Parts: sequence; C-alpha cells; structure tokens
Amino acid sequence: MTPKKFYDWQTAGGTDDVMRLVDCLERADVAWCAIGGIAVNHWADEPMVTRDVDIVVAAESVETAKNVLEEAGFRSESFTWSINFYGHSKVSIQLSTEDFYKDFPGRSVPADIHGILMRVASLEDTLRGKIKAWRDAERRQSKKIKDLGDIARLVESHPHLWEMLDPDLKEIIQKI
Repeated sequence: MTPKKFYDWQTAGGTDDVMRLVDCLERADVAWCAIGGIAVNHWADEPMVTRDVDIVVAAESVETAKNVLEEAGFRSESFTWSINFYGHSKVSIQLSTEDFYKDFPGRSVPADIHGILMRVASLEDTLRGKIKAWRDAERRQSKKIKDLGDIARLVESHPHLWEMLDPDLKEIIQKI
C-alpha cells in the first residue's frame, strides 16, 4: 500500500481534501505552510499517523485563504486563534491565526507528505511550534504528551536541535 493510499484509508478520503486544500492555496498564490504533526512527519525519521492538517498563511492572506477554501466546498468555523475547515473526509484542517506563526510561511520548504506535495514549516520553526504547543498551560494533557514525543522525535532525527531546547525541557526529555 502506498503512503497516499494508507493516508486515504486512515482519513476516509482525506487525500482529496488535502490535495484540494493545497491546490486552492497555490492557485491563489497564498504564502502558506503546514505546521504541527504533518511538519514533524516530514522532518522526523519515523512518521506517525495523524488526521490533523494544521496550516498557517501569511497574515495578510487569512481572508483570501478562507474565501478560496470556502469556494472550493470547505465549510469553515472561526475561533479566536484559528479557522477550522471541514471537507468530505475525516481530516481536521486548522488554519492558525496566531501571530507566533506569521513568519513561518516565508521560511517553508517543499515536501512530499504521504505522497502529497505541499509546503511545510522549516525544521527550526517546526520545533519552535511544538515547544510552544507543549508549553500551553490550557492544552489537554494527552496533546501535551504527544507534543513532547514530537519534540523528542525531532531532536533524535536532528541532534543539533538539542541546543534549541530550554534546560527544563532537556531535563524532561532526558528522563524519558
């Protein structure tokens, strides 16, 4: 089974939704990139299953991105720090509108994720995003544990990233 077929099976047709997402953003010439677990899967040696596609766009393109995705058939729901999009599959698409991520698209790189060509955050930005998520006091415990695992996976695959970790995070990862 190809990575694309596995992803499609896992997400009940998510390949089509993700490819439509990428196509819409690229055709609209929106600066964007995937962050979170999808980006970690690109940079880590061993990918893990995820149904989430977290993305960011250049701040000035949020409304454009929302409009083109809605025109392509995605339903949207706006929250304080994000806009969630729903297609025809079980893929959860979340467009983060937090200022923290505003420069990520400018440093993104092309990637093949599950056989789908897209843009992902740079290695360092991916790590920074995961550290931010892990430090979020309001985040669910299960999500924080996954974030910590993602941080460890990135550092295992790219040992030079160890120097980017704060002492408290280094201590926790060393204990695991």
